[in-house]
Amino acid sequence: MDRAARIRRLLQAGFNPTHLEVRDESALHADHAAAMPEGQTHYHVIIAAPELQHMPRVAAHRLVKKALAEEFAQGLHALRIEIRMPAGP
Repeated sequence: MDRAARIRRLLQAGFNPTHLEVRDESALHADHAAAMPEGQTHYHVIIAAPELQHMPRVAAHRLVKKALAEEFAQGLHALRIEIRMPAGP
């Protein structure tokens, strides 16, 4: 399973989001020091989940990063996070 799929699985399990996008942006950072030739180091996550909607931005970002702690330990270098409001009924 690639890193994007693992990130998606972890965030689905942790937050049950109403919307989730996981984008590998590693190619945009190919010349950076932490970039690896195989990529999978820089990601952009867009997530809408009821649990996150009323939290301050920093607290919500910390919770998302905590859910992905193992991925950071295994080479995830950068994560751009967008928290969105869940769609209403």
